[in-house]
Amino acid sequence: MQRLIVEKTKSSPAIDFNPDTNILKVAGESYPENCTRFYLPIFEWIVEYLKGASDVEIILIFDLVYFNSSSSKVLLDIFDLLEEQESYKIIVNWIHDIEDGAMQEYGEEFKEDIKYIEFNIIAK
Repeated sequence: MQRLIVEKTKSSPAIDFNPDTNILKVAGESYPENCTRFYLPIFEWIVEYLKGASDVEIILIFDLVYFNSSSSKVLLDIFDLLEEQESYKIIVNWIHDIEDGAMQEYGEEFKEDIKYIEFNIIAK
């Protein structure tokens, strides 16, 4: 499977999903005009990736400085998809600026909704 790299824009995050390292990174701002269209190829990539991976530790790194409500829904959908995967150890690292209390709170809210994924909130 090939690495998925999407360059960031003013309104969409950088995406770097590396199947060789099992690290999936999302960084920047996320408020694309059509959130579903932007994230659909990423969902498809994750689904395909999970078909080929087995007994691996998958690390997701979210280093977002802003996201809108549509992006929030997509993030929850990603977390839900990953929670269904019982044969993987999945770790989410939610990175936020130490002075950005709102992003920390968003991370805490996501963490409350997740039961089977290790979810770390990390200040930088």
